[in-house]
Amino acid sequence: MTLSLDFILYTGAIGLITIGVLGLVLSRHLFRTILALVIAEAGANLLLVLSGFRFGADAPIAIEGVMPSVMVDPVPQAMVLTAIVIGVGIQALALSVVIRIYQHYGTLDMRALLGLMEKDIANTANIDLPSSQDAPAGERPISVVTRLTEEGKGP
Repeated sequence: MTLSLDFILYTGAIGLITIGVLGLVLSRHLFRTILALVIAEAGANLLLVLSGFRFGADAPIAIEGVMPSVMVDPVPQAMVLTAIVIGVGIQALALSVVIRIYQHYGTLDMRALLGLMEKDIANTANIDLPSSQDAPAGERPISVVTRLTEEGKGP
């Protein structure tokens, strides 16, 4: 069985998108999250370019008044160029925000950042930190084994 070039390219594009989405979902590190977004964006751009590509087609340029009979669609190419420019701008902004976060908090772990940012917000607003809705009010509840032991019915 021979694999065609278009199958390999489409599989690569979908693979890049899958890797990027998995990185976005599974990563707790902000820089790795940005890298996963870049990978997913590259896969989406490749998939978009492949949607307008035809093997054996020519560029849509009239040479000496003659148009080629089979042409590559230029619209997806123009859209990808625009997406690349926008993506680079978003990446630069995201990296600058990540650098500022690291300078201020000293970590890029999202779970640690959540707690630190909640403390900063609570201190700025002069309010108490939000507590868990599942935490019991008052002291720690007595376990069933302890209660039965105290009543003389347990082990």
